[in-house]
Amino acid sequence: MTAKIIDGKAVAEKLNAETAAKVAAFAKAHGRVPGLAVVLVGEDPASQVYVRNKGRTTAAAGMLSVEHKLPAETGEADVLALVRRLNDDPKIDGILFQLPVPKHINSDRVIDAIDPKKDVDGFHVVNAGRLAVGFDGLFPCTPLGSLVLLDEAGVKLEGAEVVVVGRSNLVGKPIAQLLLRRNATVTVAHSRTRDLGAVCRRADVVIAAVGRPRMIQGDWIKPGAAVIDVGINRIEEGGKNRLVGDVDYDAAVKVAGAITPVPGGVGPMTIACLLRNTLISAERRVSK
Repeated sequence: MTAKIIDGKAVAEKLNAETAAKVAAFAKAHGRVPGLAVVLVGEDPASQVYVRNKGRTTAAAGMLSVEHKLPAETGEADVLALVRRLNDDPKIDGILFQLPVPKHINSDRVIDAIDPKKDVDGFHVVNAGRLAVGFDGLFPCTPLGSLVLLDEAGVKLEGAEVVVVGRSNLVGKPIAQLLLRRNATVTVAHSRTRDLGAVCRRADVVIAAVGRPRMIQGDWIKPGAAVIDVGINRIEEGGKNRLVGDVDYDAAVKVAGAITPVPGGVGPMTIACLLRNTLISAERRVSK
């Protein structure tokens, strides 16, 4: 058996087209387009690539894209002042504070300063709390994108046993909460879980978000299970740099029913859901 490959790029393109159509309708109704502002401090190479791709996709969807690229030595007070200005800017519906940042900046303080209604990354404690108690809010993009991929693959979540490997505030915890909303039975495992292989082996769905290359072995996957690999790890192999996930893809693809590749799986969905969150924020702001 060979798993169905879940094409994140194709699903993201479909979602972006839907968002673009809604952006056009929003602009016609309200005389402006939704606006997304990105704050990037320093010159982290991966962040620069992400911000560049985000800018292109935002423009393609018909949205306003504003980028604030600040030198690495920019002080925290200046970053906070910029965030407050963006909070007050009526043209801006979403604020993305790009991580990681230089060590002299407390990222938690900056995220806490973002207006929760413009927190399109879904990292603010208010949005995390709203997710936990079942209220509407703006929720993290990678978990949202992972659920969209499961839906597109036809995976039935209600009543399913799902194992999430990883307990981060960015992916593991929010995706567990989103799955509970869908009536899945959720286990949150991690690197210190006893007999992690046995825990994964009982799952109908495995979501790997632990940040360790190929940690999830092929024989940890129940035959026919769906596998969502959130990990993006750069390794050197055969004299070349490669991107690999948290799952041993070559082994798991022979066992799983459906699986996301790395790259080309969850990654493209993050920006697609970011744009959708920005549109949602804009719609809520004009209807308040």
